[in-house]
Amino acid sequence: MALFSSLTPVFIAIICVLIGVILKKTNGEKEKRETKSKPLSRPWVDEDLKDGTDHHLEEEEVDEEWQGLDENVAHVPFFPERYSEAEMIKRSQMFYELLNKRRSVRFLSDEPVPREVIDNVIRTAGTSPSGAHTEPWTFVVVQDPYLKHKIREIVEEEEEINYKKRMGDRWVNDLKRLRTNWIKEYLDTAPYLILIFKQVYGRLPNGKKKMHYYNEISVSIACGILLAALQNAGLYTVTSTPLNCGPQLRVLLQRPANEKLLLLLPVGYPKKDATVPVLTRKPLEDIMVVM
Repeated sequence: MALFSSLTPVFIAIICVLIGVILKKTNGEKEKRETKSKPLSRPWVDEDLKDGTDHHLEEEEVDEEWQGLDENVAHVPFFPERYSEAEMIKRSQMFYELLNKRRSVRFLSDEPVPREVIDNVIRTAGTSPSGAHTEPWTFVVVQDPYLKHKIREIVEEEEEINYKKRMGDRWVNDLKRLRTNWIKEYLDTAPYLILIFKQVYGRLPNGKKKMHYYNEISVSIACGILLAALQNAGLYTVTSTPLNCGPQLRVLLQRPANEKLLLLLPVGYPKKDATVPVLTRKPLEDIMVVM
């Protein structure tokens, strides 16, 4: 009895150690399961910018090695343009005045536009910054009359449903003052349609998927630069985001599954009798805050 009493603390200690080992093993396995089931962390994808194509980029299909530029990419001295303060003010004022003339034009002429101009403005859009320099954009230029008309048919069919059923009354009423509807004549008459697709992911030479960080934001910046380049060249457009048309247009234009339509721009000269609504822009004090 005395021996048992003296061994009791030892037994208790052994039992405690065993319980600790079991708990540690159980917690370790639980953490492994949670880690395995946890989706790939993608802080570059804002919650409000996720879309139905994001699921294509699954963790097990992504190459975990460096996917961008060569790690040893050369760095060279940078010699930027430097202007006097007076020249900076002059250039910034002139550029503002140029872009302040930009208007969304829905009445476009079929007058031909030099193809070289389109090449140059898209080259300009391609200078846009992008997440990890992935350049996740594809600019599809459509000039074939048959394809333009097929695009119009797809867009008008969906837009009529949008106006009559999908869009709320407030949205439709807000558009009334701009005199817009589902009839998109400019999709036939504009000499060029530029459809901008964002590449949700890319492909590496080994066939694995390549991360395209901040793809929507990157392509949106490129679209802004494209609009400025068109204005600078004396061309006009109207920004069109064809609701519920993306998949059909992607198939029509034979674009791969990793591309999603972000914007459609009809590009050309305004018709001689073109009109635009009388609109004003917010003054500087309403859009800028200086801290």
